[in-house]
Formats: sequence, structure tokens, C-alpha cells
Amino acid sequence: MTPAERLQELIDGKNPKQILRMRSGFAVFADNQFLPGYCLLLAYPEISQLNELDAKRRFLFLEDMALLGEAIQRVTDCVRVNYAMYGNVDPFLHAHVWPRYEWEVPEFATIPPLSYPEEIRTHPDTEWDPELHGESQDQIRRALLSIIESHGHLETMHHYH
Repeated sequence: MTPAERLQELIDGKNPKQILRMRSGFAVFADNQFLPGYCLLLAYPEISQLNELDAKRRFLFLEDMALLGEAIQRVTDCVRVNYAMYGNVDPFLHAHVWPRYEWEVPEFATIPPLSYPEEIRTHPDTEWDPELHGESQDQIRRALLSIIESHGHLETMHHYH
């Protein structure tokens, strides 16, 4: 699926992994939940990289990324949140937002999440499933909306839905 097709699916409300449409794009659950609560922020409209955004849109994207991380941390009780933007495989602006946990195997706990062995990152037992992850998705959505409201973004709440 191309980035444009993914974004259109989100605009049309046809992607069940969607958490929330934010000011800068879409918060979504990742396809694999090897670290439970792993989400992405997909920039909308589509753009290649952060540096192509003007200052206001860049700020909004980075702030939305941090707000998503804050919501994930509240819901998952992780010890920290890791953020990353690559665009090497999917060449459009998106941010990975990973919760990190005390229970992680020590040899993986200090490495970037994409450095986990592929068989762990893509194991069928970790695939996103609405039955398994729907409640967490709803909790993150509610936490995100609460954080947005508490940060004084009510004037821009019409951007969130």
C-alpha cells in the first residue's frame, strides 16, 4: 500500500488501527505490537521529510508526536518512550512512538526497537488485533484527548477527531 493509499484509508475512516486524527496527521497503532502500545504518527498531508515542513507545521508534528507519547506512557505504564523518524523504507514523514518496559530482555532493552530481531518484531502473535488491542487503542485515544484538552489546545480541538 502506498503512503497516499494509507492516508486516504485513514481520511475515509477505513483503517481500524486509527487512534485519532491530529493537527499534523494521524495517530495509528502499529501493525505489530511487539512492544505493546507501539504507535505511529503519519504526517498529513503527505510529505517526504520533516525538513520540508514550514516552521509551524514542523512544530505541530513534533508536538503531536510528543502528545501521543505522553498518552502511550499514561496508558501502558512504560518506563520511557522512544521516538524515531526514518523514512528509509516508507519514504514519507512518519514517527515511530515506542513504549519501553522494565520487562524487556536486557540485551534488547537498550537498543533501538527496530534493532530487535525481525522474528520478534514481526512474530504473528504480536500482530495488531482489534480483539486484543482495541481496549488499549480506546484508552490511548481517551488519554490523548484528555492531554490535548489539558494542554490548552481547545481552540484547535476541531482538528482532532
